[in-house]
Amino acid sequence: MRALHLVHRSPFENNVLRCCVARAARGDSVLLLENAVYAALLDGAMAGVVADATKWLRMAVLIPDLEARGLAGVELLPDVEAIDYDGFVDLAVAYPVIVTWS
Repeated sequence: MRALHLVHRSPFENNVLRCCVARAARGDSVLLLENAVYAALLDGAMAGVVADATKWLRMAVLIPDLEARGLAGVELLPDVEAIDYDGFVDLAVAYPVIVTWS
């Protein structure tokens, strides 16, 4: 069953993003929230992990969380979609299972 994975923690704080990607299935989506948005940065430390994951997962980042961290307008990895709250709701409705990683 397809799942939406919500990742909240910074990639510098723990290994939760790597664990999420390792356990996610093809067709799942990962939404980077709160401090996890740092993983979506083009020149970030997790760029390789996220870029590899976008080959088989849909990856998105929440725009208001980017803005709250002063990252509005910063270049994101090419296959990471920036979404607003309406996009978040659309994802939550589209997936029958939601898994929170913190």
